[in-house]
Amino acid sequence: MQLSQAFRLLKSRNFALFYWGQLLSRLGTWIQRTAVIWIVYSVTHSVFMVGVTTFAEQFPSFLFSIRGGIIADKYNRYTIIFITQILSAVQAIILTIYTFSGNFNMVVILALSVFLGIVNAYDVPVRQSMINDMIGNKDDLPNAVALNSSLNTLARLAGPALSGILLASYGAAFCFLSNAVSFLAVIAAIAAMKMPKNVPVLLKTKTSGKLKEAIDYLKSNPPIAVIIWISCLSNFFVLSYVTLLPVYAKDIFKGDATTYGWLNSSAGIGALIGALWLAMLGKQSDFRKIMWISILLTGISLLLFAYCHNLYLSLFFSALCGLGAIVQSSMMVTIVQSETDSLFRGRVVSFIAMSIFGMLPLGSLLVGYLAPHAGASFTLFAEGIIAIIISGLFYQRLINTTIIKQSDYGN
Repeated sequence: MQLSQAFRLLKSRNFALFYWGQLLSRLGTWIQRTAVIWIVYSVTHSVFMVGVTTFAEQFPSFLFSIRGGIIADKYNRYTIIFITQILSAVQAIILTIYTFSGNFNMVVILALSVFLGIVNAYDVPVRQSMINDMIGNKDDLPNAVALNSSLNTLARLAGPALSGILLASYGAAFCFLSNAVSFLAVIAAIAAMKMPKNVPVLLKTKTSGKLKEAIDYLKSNPPIAVIIWISCLSNFFVLSYVTLLPVYAKDIFKGDATTYGWLNSSAGIGALIGALWLAMLGKQSDFRKIMWISILLTGISLLLFAYCHNLYLSLFFSALCGLGAIVQSSMMVTIVQSETDSLFRGRVVSFIAMSIFGMLPLGSLLVGYLAPHAGASFTLFAEGIIAIIISGLFYQRLINTTIIKQSDYGN
């Protein structure tokens, strides 16, 4: 498939508005996230506090994600995402005003991170579920998921680098201000979209009943459930390696915010390459095999990165890590989105979100605790070993692809 075909969905008005609006918003988010982590590490000189900051932003999303999935299945997704984007903008504005006052109180920063995490718990399942509503041909779903991943990777590529420049030249407040302004673009894009009305499909039962329905569905579909288990393990033991990047930038490479930005951006380059490659895949591709290879690639890349003290080689290995991470994450979402019945899609997607928002911050805390005792390089090396073990343990289960469709469910 030609590269131009990878972007064919951008000819769709709704998807194009969604793509470009989200791209600017995610760019601002990465600028803010990079600045927050750099401030925390610069002020506290503690990798554990970096882990706590990641935990504060993402763990609340774990607690509320299933509720977000229920809302994604029950209410108009267009309205919900409009509200979540406005609330995210409010968080960025408050952080901007607070930082311009010259304060770097960790309690306030952590509190605002918790607020953003709660908002994301509702935003992510709805936003992911909306992808199906924006495409006419369901065979285009892998392309849509890959393009959605590409906007995140483009933001990850440019955001940290821009954040490093803004931090060095103007200070953190301007990083947060740029994120607040970026939400104007996504809110305008959402307002311009013409989405079909989202008809609620859930019965008027208690939340626990709706959750039980989703759990029963996953029990009936082990090939989908195993994807969620792999996501949990990978986010907890492997993808939390990003917590160590400021340590490598500041302590191992004796750099500054710009060095940290380049380490993040190199991972973004690899992720972008992976996302563009995924966008060119056809529907006949073996998504599970691709996912398995990407987990293995991530593990090998971490082994090479761990004890490399040459910055340029480390940037290359970081790019490989980024490629492996984005491919496995995109494949997980693609498999879940394409194989899950529409009746359960929002809730099953929320389980993927929970695996990210729950396991990644817990893994960051673990990495933040282990690194000062075992060393950053050894900790990163151990994460690479675990990634390889995960790829080995789940290989046979990944090739089992028997799915229970709605017509079979409940019979």
